[in-house]
Amino acid sequence: MKIGVPREIIQNEKRVALIPESIKRIVKKGFEVQVEAGAGELSLIPDSEYEKSGAKVVSSAAIYSDCDIILKVQKPVLHPVLQKDEADLIREGGYLIAFLQPVNNADLLKKLASRNVTAFSMDAIPRTTLAQSMDALSSMATVAGYKAALTAANAIGKFFPMFMTAAGTIAPAKVLVIGAGVAGLQAIATAKRLGAVVEVFDTRPAAREQAESLGVKAIKMDELSKEDTETKGGYAKELSEESHRMEMELIKKHAIQSDVVITTAQVYGKKAPILFPESTVKEMKKGSCIIDLAVEQGGNCELTEPGKEVVKHGVIINGFLNVPSSLPFHASQMYSRNIEKFLFHLTNDKGFKLDLKDEITAGSLITHNREVRFGKTA
Repeated sequence: MKIGVPREIIQNEKRVALIPESIKRIVKKGFEVQVEAGAGELSLIPDSEYEKSGAKVVSSAAIYSDCDIILKVQKPVLHPVLQKDEADLIREGGYLIAFLQPVNNADLLKKLASRNVTAFSMDAIPRTTLAQSMDALSSMATVAGYKAALTAANAIGKFFPMFMTAAGTIAPAKVLVIGAGVAGLQAIATAKRLGAVVEVFDTRPAAREQAESLGVKAIKMDELSKEDTETKGGYAKELSEESHRMEMELIKKHAIQSDVVITTAQVYGKKAPILFPESTVKEMKKGSCIIDLAVEQGGNCELTEPGKEVVKHGVIINGFLNVPSSLPFHASQMYSRNIEKFLFHLTNDKGFKLDLKDEITAGSLITHNREVRFGKTA
């Protein structure tokens, strides 16, 4: 089977689906790999490196006409040169693996199903022990959490660490992280390495324990002890109206004392909860900063503007989109390893082996046999 790696065409997307290191192993498994010219350019990977790895560098049109399997980072969109939607360029009966965000892209799923494309979404892979090596969401969250702490340190007009100087002692910055998932934990670790004093809030007991293991203070809300706050997969659940009100009051108490707030709170399949209404922002320190990593799901701050950094009531609010793409070299490296492991899980020497009893396969399969299968388990 032939694998095609197109150049990503969504604006500001710098990642690439496969790097040469992965291609070497994929070619050894008997696959042919074609890479669109310039696909790795923004990830600092020249075409010559792809050729050395055993891939064939081709035009964008050839990728879609010649290849059975298309591997991408972003979902299919209108191709600016070929003037067709990438979903229509994929071979009928072919395969697609990418971040499809199936919850938000019903029309795309219908189009892929109509073309009998078997599509898998990297953001639908179950977050289980067996799937850890394929968990691209966690990989990209690691990048986002790291970059969030660096962005915050650059935004505020203060040092992060404590300094003992001839001019006196400089107090360390205070950082509040909302959500102790992968992004939150990486933000915590990075902020601590930079010397900040960090505390974290998460509704899930297990997540708080993980944060505390990094040596930070976990803010607890006793009222949540009687409420089921997480799914079987470890995702946060939507809270009751009363619990959400108390949650915001507690967060506000700590936010107004903080120099930096990094928010990562999301509820799978739903809009991100608003945890920072305008009334809270008004009471925060002038010159403090909110990095809203939940912006692509609506944002945790009421005043966040997607894709922008704005100042409201003297507070810097950062809503940059697609944060992992800002570190394309290592983000591509991590994603490539995830997609490589996933590809090997789905295939054998005869091609694709669609075992719908397999949790990883069934959970990530979005369209198959002209049917939208998202949400089905068998």
